[in-house]
Amino acid sequence: MKGVLVHYGRLVLIPMFSILLFSFAWTAKAAEPTFDQTARYILEIVKAFRTAYVLEVVEHLRDSGVVPKEDWQKDSHYIPLPAQFVKAAADQVTGFEMGLIGLTPLNPENRPKTLAESDALVQLEKNRDVSVLTFVDGDQFKAISADLAFVQSCVDCHNKHPSAPRRNFRRWDVMGGVIVRLKRDASPEGLPLGPEPSKRPMAPIERLTPNSAVPPPWVR
Repeated sequence: MKGVLVHYGRLVLIPMFSILLFSFAWTAKAAEPTFDQTARYILEIVKAFRTAYVLEVVEHLRDSGVVPKEDWQKDSHYIPLPAQFVKAAADQVTGFEMGLIGLTPLNPENRPKTLAESDALVQLEKNRDVSVLTFVDGDQFKAISADLAFVQSCVDCHNKHPSAPRRNFRRWDVMGGVIVRLKRDASPEGLPLGPEPSKRPMAPIERLTPNSAVPPPWVR
């Protein structure tokens, strides 16, 4: 029964994540000034689902023996790694690209695609006051948000992995970045987004984030 529930949860979460992201795809054709705002909205959704997956699924199931594994398809008691969860949703989106990248990823496919992406990751690691960087890179507009090791299991997974290129991560370190890539084919078909979202109270899922003495200043 446990395996059935976990499998059902995967079937529900990933399509729901993809539907929300697909609803933003039309904005990728909007005029250039809206790209920054569009990318930031998409990043917020990706980060929210990734955080909810880690806290409400991965951490909740850990003590029951259901754990994230790279080869999670082989056993109903395994679930995808957070990076695989994001990639599964990204594979169902065609209007833009999104994913997780890092300078020292466990999966070589998650390395930055361009020098500009590498530079952005370096800046996020060096300046913890910055949470998001946006920039034009060739024919794409890109936004990268710092991907933090906000639970100890993230740190342990990366540091203990047999093929880990880096093994000294600590909690709240910047482990990489969540990236969104929008095609810069401006078209009048798109519509500009409204004003920036208003400041809102902390959501319940955010209040569940474990306490730490050294989170970045922008973490709510």
